[in-house]
Amino acid sequence: MSDAYRSSGVDTEAAAKAVTLIADLAARARRPEVAGDIGGFAGLFSIGEGRLLAAATDGVGTKLEIARVTGRLDTVGIDLVAMCADDVVCTGAEPLFFLDYLAVGRVVPEDVASVVEGIVEGCRLARCALLGGETAEHPGVMADDRFDLAGFCVGIVDEADVLGPDRVREGDVVIGLPSSGLHANGFSLIRTMVTPDELAVTPPASGRTFADELLEPCRIYVPDVLPLFRDRLVHAAAHITGGGLLENLPRVLPPGLGARIERGTWTEPLIFDEVRRRADAGDADMFATFNMGIGMALVSDPDDVDAVLSRAHGSTRIGEVVPGSGVRID
Repeated sequence: MSDAYRSSGVDTEAAAKAVTLIADLAARARRPEVAGDIGGFAGLFSIGEGRLLAAATDGVGTKLEIARVTGRLDTVGIDLVAMCADDVVCTGAEPLFFLDYLAVGRVVPEDVASVVEGIVEGCRLARCALLGGETAEHPGVMADDRFDLAGFCVGIVDEADVLGPDRVREGDVVIGLPSSGLHANGFSLIRTMVTPDELAVTPPASGRTFADELLEPCRIYVPDVLPLFRDRLVHAAAHITGGGLLENLPRVLPPGLGARIERGTWTEPLIFDEVRRRADAGDADMFATFNMGIGMALVSDPDDVDAVLSRAHGSTRIGEVVPGSGVRID
C-alpha cells in the first residue's frame, strides 16, 4: 500500500523488479511443452492431445503470525489451498491435486496435525486430492514456535477451454464474487496496526474480535466458477490477491483494454473501514493493497451476465471492459 505498506517493511517495487528478473531467468529453463509466458495466474504445460496442466504455488504470508500468536492453527491451511487452487482455476482448469510444505522450528505433532487439518478441509472445498507433503524441522534457524507454509496445486484443462485475455472484448462485463474478508494479503501492514494484545478486542461496528476477522479463511471459489467455465459463460477470471483489483484485473485484459469498476455495487466488509482508519489510508491505497470485498472477478459477455449472476453465490455486476488500460474505480 504505497507509503503505509512500505513502512511496514514490504517493498512492492523491489518485488516487481524481482519478478522481471525471474522471468528472464526462467526463459532459460523452458521445454517445448510450456504454453504461455510467466505472469499469468498459473503456468501451463501441454501433455498432448490438446490437454494442458495448470500449476501454481503460493503461501499464506504473515497471516501465519496471527495464527501463531492466537494458537489457532486449523484455518491457515484453508488459506494455503485457496491461494493456489483459486489461481489454478483462473485458467479454466479443474484442480486435481495439492502438495504442501510445512517448515517448523520444532515439531509439535498436535500443531502439525492442526495445520494439516485445515489443508485437508481446503482440498475438500477445492475438490482436489491432497497428494502429499513435507514437514521440515529447522532447529537453530527458526524459533521453536515459528512456522511457514507453502503449497503447490496442479489442475487440468483442454487447450480450447483456456480462459484469458485473448477471449476478452470491449463491452464485456466484470462480475465480482465476494471475499470472505481480508483473505491472506496485506498482513504485514495489518500487524503494525493491531497488536497481539488487541486480538481479543472487538472493533466498533464489527461484532467480531480482531482474531476472528483476521483469521477468517479465504473463500475457495472453485465450486462456484468451474461449472460456469465449463458452460462457456466466462471469458476470463482474476483472483484478487495482493495488489487488489488494480493489479490483478489487468492481468486478464488484452492490450488496449482496461476496466471501469463502479464502487458501491458490492458490500465492502467492515474490517476494511477499520484498516483504513488505523492506517490513515486513502481509497487508492486501500484498493492497491486489499481485495476490498471482491475475491474473484469474472469477465463475461453481456448476454451471459444474468446466467452467471444467478449461479455464482453472492456475485454482482461491478463494471465493464472499456478502451484504454488499467483499472479505474468510479
